[in-house]
Amino acid sequence: MRFRTAMISIALVAASVSASAQSDLLGRLKDQMGSSGGGAALGENLGFKMPAIGSSTMGNAAGVLQYCVKNNYLGGDAASVKDKLLARITGQKQQETGFASGAKGLLKGGDGKTLNFKMLSSKVKEKACDYVLKNASSLV
Repeated sequence: MRFRTAMISIALVAASVSASAQSDLLGRLKDQMGSSGGGAALGENLGFKMPAIGSSTMGNAAGVLQYCVKNNYLGGDAASVKDKLLARITGQKQQETGFASGAKGLLKGGDGKTLNFKMLSSKVKEKACDYVLKNASSLV
């Protein structure tokens, strides 16, 4: 009986440590995803904020739109918005470098926050792509 009680106690401690470790990991992920400052909330249940998109990050936003269209997370209007952004940044080396990063799935915000789309689930990628499209549309 004592052995069984001890095993149950060990299992409960392991479960609480595991939950604590998971909570700590989630907190670190939120920090990496930009939970402090800048960017709009992607969704209340996701618990993190997106990098801020503005005129200084038009090239990167265009690249992310290309990534989203290429991987079938967006269609239709997204390609048009991307093309309009590209027309505005042509010849600007920093913006073109941002485009290259975005096309690889790395969103870099004007607030210094970044988000790697490759680390997200498909459902979250769709929401993130929608966020970029919405914000990029306001820049054209």
